[in-house]
Amino acid sequence: MAWRSSGTSNSELVENLWRNEMITHPEVKSAFLKVDRAHYAPRSPYEDCPQPIGHHATISAPHMHASAVEHLLPFIMPGEEKPAPRVLDIGSGSGYLTHVLAELVGERGRVVGVEHIEPLKELGERNMKKSREGRELIEGGRVRFRVGDGRKGWRDEEEEGRKSWDAIHVGAAAVKVHEELLEQLASPGRMFIPVDDEDDPQGWGQHIWCVDKDEKGEVKKRKLFGVRYVPLTDAPKA
Repeated sequence: MAWRSSGTSNSELVENLWRNEMITHPEVKSAFLKVDRAHYAPRSPYEDCPQPIGHHATISAPHMHASAVEHLLPFIMPGEEKPAPRVLDIGSGSGYLTHVLAELVGERGRVVGVEHIEPLKELGERNMKKSREGRELIEGGRVRFRVGDGRKGWRDEEEEGRKSWDAIHVGAAAVKVHEELLEQLASPGRMFIPVDDEDDPQGWGQHIWCVDKDEKGEVKKRKLFGVRYVPLTDAPKA
């Protein structure tokens, strides 16, 4: 159904994702409606397909972003136990999903986007600042973009108190579920991550894994579906 979700406007794209049940929660639909993909995709922003954004990176198809948010939703919405959710967006790229996540974490929440090279970090910031809402999220500190090796997660030394992440989204394919990411995942917490799968009989080569850590720190992994993502790598050598 994903290929039927394209539209001629942001609202039509989101409505089609809703109709095709790629988006199933009203809160998620509202967040996607607030973020115009035209500020983030270099062309044909309302087509439900991935697009290159330079530096061997892509902006994922809208239905993939919708799937990620739907799976992470219980861990990114503020509540009594966690009034200030902390979300890590590894491979933040264009900044589109970072912005969507920021619309969901609430006023006290925090979303950090991590990219492996400075130009992509700057691209995400620049795209978010195209809208008044995006500028306010950055200026108010709800969103930060940083440069680092996403395979090692991100330790936010600027913020006192909690260092773990309630939700981690990884937007590029890892060779494995890296131990540093598991260590930084909160208890409870959830990670949405594409992982290489060379033995896949269906030929995808990668699968999305939903990784949960419970209150006791026990980790459970569920394989969801096959995908094709760009690899999660370090910065190119000069």
